[in-house]
Amino acid sequence: MISTTEVEAVVKTDEVIEDYPEDVRGHSCLMLGFGRDDRAVHVVCAPKDEYLAIITAYLPNPDQWTSDFRERL
Repeated sequence: MISTTEVEAVVKTDEVIEDYPEDVRGHSCLMLGFGRDDRAVHVVCAPKDEYLAIITAYLPNPDQWTSDFRERL
């Protein structure tokens, strides 16, 4: 389970690791931050004029990401 507090912490880090300007649903991005016990958390979000839409949050699979969780393998 990923808490609301963890999602907020990720968004506040402002570390965008992937940008999707051509997403068919509109511009979105993947952000990285660290939650409880210093675990990596990824948040996909879409900036809107009046708010930031949170699309999903997940714990990245270590087998699919570099050790710092910033690049896909």
